[in-house]
Amino acid sequence: MALEDAKTQVDQAFTRESLRGLSFENAFGGATSFLRRRYSKDLTGVDLAVTGIPFDQAVTHRPGTRFGPRAIREASTLQAFDAPYGWAYDPLALLDVVDYGDMAFDYANMRDVPGRIEAHIGAILDAGAAPVTLGGDHSITLPILRAVVARRGPVALIQFDAHSDTWVDDDPDRIDHGTFLYKAIREGVVDAAASVAVGIRTDNPDTMGVTILDAPMVHRDGVDAVLARVRAVVGERPVYVTFDIDALDPAFAPGTGTPVWGGLASWQAAALLRGLAGVDLIGGDVVEVSPPYDTTGATAIAGAHVALELIALFGWTRR
Repeated sequence: MALEDAKTQVDQAFTRESLRGLSFENAFGGATSFLRRRYSKDLTGVDLAVTGIPFDQAVTHRPGTRFGPRAIREASTLQAFDAPYGWAYDPLALLDVVDYGDMAFDYANMRDVPGRIEAHIGAILDAGAAPVTLGGDHSITLPILRAVVARRGPVALIQFDAHSDTWVDDDPDRIDHGTFLYKAIREGVVDAAASVAVGIRTDNPDTMGVTILDAPMVHRDGVDAVLARVRAVVGERPVYVTFDIDALDPAFAPGTGTPVWGGLASWQAAALLRGLAGVDLIGGDVVEVSPPYDTTGATAIAGAHVALELIALFGWTRR
């Protein structure tokens, strides 16, 4: 296929015959599934399912991450023509990938949402596929982890974030984007000793044993030194990666609910993700993209690149 195929290709989200391969329909038209993957609820033979959870509620400052999945899908149309640069392989030629669509829920029954997320991700895992999830606020990662751990056991977590998200929260009924990791560690679904948070730049009195590689360390010591620390902490354990888009400096991702200056540049995030090649990735998410606060679309573009890097990481050990 080549760019001239745009004359005949359209709506590949519905019309593409294979779950593999690039797409060449016009970036500005057609149904906007992630990377023009086929929309499908049939996960037979699927390696990886991209799914959206358009949920947000009491974020710290600026709501709107419920629109994140839609914006990320639209931004991804710019990436559907080529294999991701620098990987030396094409994950879309190797993996059967579908867009599983968004999770359904009743916006007026927020307390039901965590259970629905756990069941939604559990169905993907039970079908034999790995999940890459587009959020949504960071509260969605806790029920995702519950579903993963119920099938794989405790996991190592690599978290890219401006905030450690381990503030004390012992109320099981609270749904909070800033306490997902506190609860995950308390529940035993995340092995804190094998987990690391990169890009942190806010104070927290208790990070619960998670190794903190803050943004100043990344800037001072460089990507290679940070990656060496990450690998030393994680070891050979199965890994889940969660990427809060506010890990990036607001100059690179202004469209988020909790922007904090001094963060990662996009090139640093790209190099850090690429440098994780070889880890036993069992799933990942990108959260907190809030497009109403970024009319340029740069934040959604960053989110789409993160999701594609997660797909490439998943495929790297399966080449």
